[in-house]
Amino acid sequence: MKRSRSSGEGVTPRQNGSANPGRGEPQQSHGEEGGSGFGSSNLQKQNGDPGLRREIRSKYRDLINSVQQNREDMLSPSNNKLTEVLEEANKLFKDVRQAREAALDAQLLVVATELGKEKATQMFAEGTDFDPAAYAEHLLSFMGLNRLEDYDDDDDGDDDEEQRNGHTVGGFLPQDAWHRLARRAECCFRTAPSFHYMFGSFHAEPPPPKPRTERQRKAPGKEAKRIMPTQMKKMEDSHQETTEKEVERILGYLKTYHQDDPTSPISYYEFVIDPNSFSRTVENIFHTSFLIRDSLARMYLDDAKLPCIAPTEEGEVDTAEPSTRKQCIISFSQKIWKELIDAYDITDPMIQPLNTQE
Repeated sequence: MKRSRSSGEGVTPRQNGSANPGRGEPQQSHGEEGGSGFGSSNLQKQNGDPGLRREIRSKYRDLINSVQQNREDMLSPSNNKLTEVLEEANKLFKDVRQAREAALDAQLLVVATELGKEKATQMFAEGTDFDPAAYAEHLLSFMGLNRLEDYDDDDDGDDDEEQRNGHTVGGFLPQDAWHRLARRAECCFRTAPSFHYMFGSFHAEPPPPKPRTERQRKAPGKEAKRIMPTQMKKMEDSHQETTEKEVERILGYLKTYHQDDPTSPISYYEFVIDPNSFSRTVENIFHTSFLIRDSLARMYLDDAKLPCIAPTEEGEVDTAEPSTRKQCIISFSQKIWKELIDAYDITDPMIQPLNTQE
């Protein structure tokens, strides 16, 4: 084993010198230009010096052993030995040239990292510990405790109470001690100021509960029957009559326009749209649908594939079954209403409102 090691150490400098011939060349030229005299021979001599290599490895091993042996001392928060070890390792790393030295440097770094992590964890755990005795001592000092003086009152009851609590407070607290603590602690709490009654305390009591009286339920009579109000029926009848009258009025307008010019088709949108009111336009569409349903009017498409409407003659009344009739649903909004007014250039309604008819 010793032989192989010595032979390996002897071969290593030659390998470094032959493997890195280019590293020495630029430094030699630099030495010739700057006059420093540092050439490739000096670099090869430094890299191939077995004594220097052994010294560096020995120092690395000493640092690793010192960290492992002094582990407990280095965990102390006041001990800076770990920082000194890392600074020494940084100085040694400047002379590292071989893989064995780099491996020792990496091993030292791993040991130092684990130790630093454990030290940081221990410091964090110690920082979160709460010592009630130390807190009480700081609190009394802040409140102005004077341990050279005692209380003036000789009340035995207070002494007995302190002895029962298991401790004796030695010293004197000023009268404003608790006020001083309150002024210091009030900035930590966002609370509303306390409310004080002008004429002393007032203890409000809830009012006595009122006795609950049960209401007597009336038994429903046998003759009582649920009937619809007469007024509601009249409203339904009046609404139905109004719809029928409006449908007849719109049919009269349709026949009048058709008789004036039977050859020209009547546009459906020009007939039902009121450019002055969106709600009346919707009502016209609603009432016109009854004309189509009762076969009093018919709709068709002209040559431009636009919907047209015309009244049906007496002989043209559709007597087919309701299942053969065709229905369609169209969407209508204020945006579409305005677009149709601009497209058809509608200025006056063809179906006059009731209030302007007279």
